[in-house]
This record gives sequence, structure tokens and C-alpha cells, in this order.
Amino acid sequence: MLEKVPFAMNPMMMSWAALGGAIVCEVIGTTLLARSEHITKLVPTLASAAFYAASFYLLAQALRHLPLGIAYAIWGGVGIILTAVVSVVVFKQRLDWIAVAGIGLIVAGVIVVNAFSKSGAH
Repeated sequence: MLEKVPFAMNPMMMSWAALGGAIVCEVIGTTLLARSEHITKLVPTLASAAFYAASFYLLAQALRHLPLGIAYAIWGGVGIILTAVVSVVVFKQRLDWIAVAGIGLIVAGVIVVNAFSKSGAH
């Protein structure tokens, strides 16, 4: 007899977890791409490709229960925000007020889509 695992996640939660993993892998891949020095350093280049591949795999898994437009908007939007944070923290790059305003608009867009759009339902 099969017992329920108490911490098992439902399929929708698994899709959201896969989307979160896809975002993290994409940001790591992009960070490593910057470290590859225009694809001249082998290890960061190969690691970047591996993280991008993992990101696309996890995004594909997220699409089992999330609509493409919603998943991609979140993947892209949150990825842009996290990549901007990494650029400031890791690479000591500065963002001017226009860049910050643009990122704020991306955040607003992701919130609007998630809070108000009926497209999220399958």
C-alpha cells in the first residue's frame, strides 16, 4: 500500500518550484557568461552552458502546469531583476535612475500579471 508522503508537493507547486529553479539557473548562467571573458575561458563557458541548459529544462518542466506567457514573463522579469542585483553586488556595476526605473516597471508588470490576470489559470 502506498502512503502519502507528508511533504509531497502537488503538481502546481512542483511547476512553481521548477520555475524558481529555472530562474536561479539562468541568473547563474548569465553570471558565468560574464566571467567567461567573451567565451575565451573554458570552465566558465562550459559551466554557463550547463546552467542555461538546466534553466531551459526546468522551464520546460514548469510549463506542465503553468501557461507559457505567464511562466516566461516571470522567468524573464525576475531573471532581469536578479541579474541586475548580481551586476551591482558581484561586478560592482552602477545602475542609474533610468535603469532602476525600468527595473521597477518590470517588477510592476510581473505583479500586475500575477495579481490581476486571468491568464494564469489553465
